[in-house]
Amino acid sequence: MKMRHTPTLNKRHAEEMVNTFMLALQAIPLMGESCNERDYLKALELIEFLVDRDQIDNPLFELLSSKIHEYEQHAPEFSHLNKVLNNTPTGVAMLRTLMDQNGLKPADLANELGSKSNISNILNGRRALTVRHIKALSERFKLPAESFID
Repeated sequence: MKMRHTPTLNKRHAEEMVNTFMLALQAIPLMGESCNERDYLKALELIEFLVDRDQIDNPLFELLSSKIHEYEQHAPEFSHLNKVLNNTPTGVAMLRTLMDQNGLKPADLANELGSKSNISNILNGRRALTVRHIKALSERFKLPAESFID
């Protein structure tokens, strides 16, 4: 026997939900029609607010993250950065990120990468990371070797 679904949503309630949603779109940065740098910065602050309160499972977090990513991919002020990132090998990008996060200078990686000129060549994309480099970096940063492989 097929059960028949009886709608419980009346017109007034539906209009209230639509109006509430439209107000939320206007209040939440990057969600409405406006997508400018000011909204982008506000969205970043809102993401930080959610992270600080350990609310990354909040649906707003995922929605904002997606909008921020979309903005960063298309905004003119990110054009040059995106081009550089797209042309940077994965291993070098990971290495630069780890250096930044850990406050390391190129000389701090001498044990893993060798001479100063070798490190410079790797960071500037003139030389690739070798298997030995990748193993040493994996051990130092406690990351899988795949993190440094293109």
